[in-house]
Amino acid sequence: MLSCLARPRLGRVTTSIVRAHGKRPISTKNLSSNWKIYIATAGLISAPGMWWLTATRDEVPRLDSPPAEHLGPEPGPSKEDVTHMISKEAYSFQVRNITGVKRYDGAQLASNSPCEDRFIHGQLSSPWNENDQWMSWAVFDGHSGWQTADLLTKQLLPFVRRRLSEAKPASNDEPVPNESIQRAIMKGFVDLDDSIIKTALDTSKSKESFQDKVKKLAPAYAGSCALLSLYDPITSTLHVACTGDSRAVLGQKGPDGKWEAIPLSVDQTGSNEEETTRISKEHPGEENIAKGGRVLGLMVSRAFGDSLWKWPLDFQKEMKQKFNGPSPLTPRYDVRTPPYLTAEPVVTSTKIDANKPSFLIMATDGLWDYLSSEQGVHLVGNWLEPQTTEKNSKPEPPEPTNREFDFGRFWSDVNWKFEEKRTTIQDDNAAVHLMRNSLGGNHHELIAGRLAFGPPFSRRIRDDITVQVVFFNTEK
Repeated sequence: MLSCLARPRLGRVTTSIVRAHGKRPISTKNLSSNWKIYIATAGLISAPGMWWLTATRDEVPRLDSPPAEHLGPEPGPSKEDVTHMISKEAYSFQVRNITGVKRYDGAQLASNSPCEDRFIHGQLSSPWNENDQWMSWAVFDGHSGWQTADLLTKQLLPFVRRRLSEAKPASNDEPVPNESIQRAIMKGFVDLDDSIIKTALDTSKSKESFQDKVKKLAPAYAGSCALLSLYDPITSTLHVACTGDSRAVLGQKGPDGKWEAIPLSVDQTGSNEEETTRISKEHPGEENIAKGGRVLGLMVSRAFGDSLWKWPLDFQKEMKQKFNGPSPLTPRYDVRTPPYLTAEPVVTSTKIDANKPSFLIMATDGLWDYLSSEQGVHLVGNWLEPQTTEKNSKPEPPEPTNREFDFGRFWSDVNWKFEEKRTTIQDDNAAVHLMRNSLGGNHHELIAGRLAFGPPFSRRIRDDITVQVVFFNTEK
């Protein structure tokens, strides 16, 4: 959180009131100089903005403390510090009244200040029957600020629920088809993004105060990915909607006892060939939209907000001039026919088999930068059943070496991504377990070195990380 200066509270002031008899004004002509000063001072004290005359304090901070024995900043994180840093935002809930869901864990580690990731989790009424309860989890990966992601925590579910309530089954005895649910979720996402992007013109020309307009436009300037899961226990169906490059994967235990990774979303980036093909078809003749794994410089190909990729160029320039909006993408990029981004998600619907233990991993790309989906599932599977793993659950020490560790070894003998030999199982929270192993596992120098950076320097070595793990039909 950004710190702010607190204004001292006004002290209670008691002053004498000098009154004249009748209605005659007070004359200072014949008063002594002391009385004139008294009257002037009393008037000043009662005037607005002169609180400092009565709020002075004699508790002046002391600056003559003895010098430290060792000059310089604090040392890097210890093993205890590492555990505290990755688990201080963690949470875990047992679920007792939703059939099929046993528990869910979550954790977040900031790199930006303030953190640009957001998340939600909890229980909600079915869109069609208030007596039936669903579960929902979501992670929002903000970029260019936290404002869009923060708005999504408050508004995305209401927008989606409103569209879901309009979906109807073929008959009263049948559930709403998955295809109808998917279309409703898509509409809810698009409705919210339209309210962010398309109402900016109305906001800019409204009669609202200038500061209110600036505040309302902030979610359009920033951007955010969105990964939303809805679980319907009546049909045992998990609906996952993805806009951007946060990722959802289902771990499911097979007959052979091994955990299978089932993708529930696909990363929507400028490196996704299907996404770049779609964008090229929507903008014929513009050959350089998707280049170098980015869409006009942006990593993701779908997102909320990000008005520079959606507003007409003239409107971008107007908003920059009047409301300090972001500088237009031109002339660096050739902007001809926006919008180039959409918030419409890709939605999948998956039946959760009550006879197969399974779990859902949802995380922002800060985790997937280091882990593959298969590695994530394998890590949680080992966390659930350490006694059945091929290797002893006791952490293996890093390979001995005579070389001191530094980040330069990423280019020689140390892999900057997850390695199985560095796996450690020491956390009670599955999300923290994933985070620890993604950042270095039992290689203390590696994970502590990454965590030793604070903002803004930490952004060079790691992103904000948000993780949620949901357990279906499992014992732990």
